[in-house]
Amino acid sequence: MIEVYSWATPNGHKVHIMLEECGLAYRTIPVDIGTGDQFKPEFLAISPNNKIPAIVDPDGPDGAPISLFESGAILLYLAGKTGKLLPESTRGKYEVLQWLMFQMGSVGPMLGQAHHFRIYAPEKLPYAVDRYTNEARRIYNVMNKRLANSRYIGGKEYSIADIAIFPWLRSWKNQGIDWNEHPHLKGWFDEISKRPAVMRGVEVLADKRRSITDDTARDVLFGERQYARH
Repeated sequence: MIEVYSWATPNGHKVHIMLEECGLAYRTIPVDIGTGDQFKPEFLAISPNNKIPAIVDPDGPDGAPISLFESGAILLYLAGKTGKLLPESTRGKYEVLQWLMFQMGSVGPMLGQAHHFRIYAPEKLPYAVDRYTNEARRIYNVMNKRLANSRYIGGKEYSIADIAIFPWLRSWKNQGIDWNEHPHLKGWFDEISKRPAVMRGVEVLADKRRSITDDTARDVLFGERQYARH
């Protein structure tokens, strides 16, 4: 059984959804990022960047256990392990992978900054709010244009590219997005949200998550503790 060290965040949900889609047995170990679980030595041993998610698969390559961090790497590993959600053809595979990298390099980082400056920053800086809200809209527009000509983000078939991107768009309100400006993307979003495995995946650990409103949680996630040597 795969052990999943995670929390109810977009990056965590990527892996939860992938495991559900692949029908793999897994056990979730909560890592409460608001109280500092990510800095515990046992977690840092498998995720040295102190970020969730991470997994431990006792039945890894050649039957030997393997631990992995970084959600994109985990999606690729699970696709390879199961032969699912990544095309076999070279062309199809790289068409999907470019959109997976788009999520990792643009969707996650830029929408994360939009969340931070629009919602969590103690001081609302107009330049930062405008900068990342506009970038969020630009990224949504890129995906909307893609989906005007493709059923799924990576091509004709549902894939790890869709799984990687979908959880980040669930907070579209916090990103300053108007769905009316992105009808093709909205249609895709609605379709993905109805998949049974997706519905199950986004509920994993959802009952444990809480708003980041207290000073302790802010310090753990954004303050000195985040930058201390562990």
